[in-house]
Amino acid sequence: MPAALPRIATIVLAQRDNLAFEEAIATLPATPDFCVLAEGKAFECMITNSVTHEDISEALQASGIEADIGIFTSHNRRKKLLICDMDSTLIGQECIDELADFAGVKDRVSEITERAMRGELDFEDALTERVSLLKGLDLSVLQRCYTDRITINPGAKTLCQTMKAHGAKTVIVSGGFTFFTERVAKACGFEAHQANVLLAGSHTLLGTVQMPILGREAKLTAMQRNSQDIGGPDQAVAIGDGANDLAMIQAAGLGIAYHAKPVVAAQAHCAITCTDLRTALYYQGFSEDEFVDAG
Repeated sequence: MPAALPRIATIVLAQRDNLAFEEAIATLPATPDFCVLAEGKAFECMITNSVTHEDISEALQASGIEADIGIFTSHNRRKKLLICDMDSTLIGQECIDELADFAGVKDRVSEITERAMRGELDFEDALTERVSLLKGLDLSVLQRCYTDRITINPGAKTLCQTMKAHGAKTVIVSGGFTFFTERVAKACGFEAHQANVLLAGSHTLLGTVQMPILGREAKLTAMQRNSQDIGGPDQAVAIGDGANDLAMIQAAGLGIAYHAKPVVAAQAHCAITCTDLRTALYYQGFSEDEFVDAG
């Protein structure tokens, strides 16, 4: 039987604190050899097969240190495809909820969104119901919503630009809307985007979307299609927060739950819960001096 591949623990502290950084290194149940990825922020160390995520988490918590933790093998860490959800992943909002605010139905729509992202509702049915409540909304509101409400999450641009600089494909695949993915892709530097299309008349939304709806299975299919020529899904890092992201997260070589709903965080390969999207680079073994600092 071949020997097991070496295991690497990547630790990313929530705040830059050299004292906490040194204490984290000293208290971990790991070998004394470690590699600093970002001074005061992120490092890696080799661990034995007996050390678990819980062991590391408990050691850090005992010292009052908040950090994101990933455990990986040393094989094939740097991926050739970055495929990301948009709403509440690359951006800090759910676009449909913000549009609903302009339509005066945000409370109703947000409740449906939350349940759908937790996996309690069928995504396609939930999207159809929510979009119907936007019927009659003036098209000018779409740009106002993007300009006034939408914010790019910290680290999103650096993540995209760094992976591009190292030869990776970059794709947004969203259950949201192309009006927003087009703009977010341009702002971050993603090469391609895919989402649902809001149908409209000459001046207002019709309250429907173009079929078929892009949901959970379509996201998985998009990852499979975009990775066909680079070795398949094992070459992909997939990042998302909701239940409709889970299939692509589980099938990817590296699936990351980003500030995710519990059902997603429990089944992803690793999670980002207290830091930002740059942690997806640390998880692949990138050091900070390799980052393309895009804000």
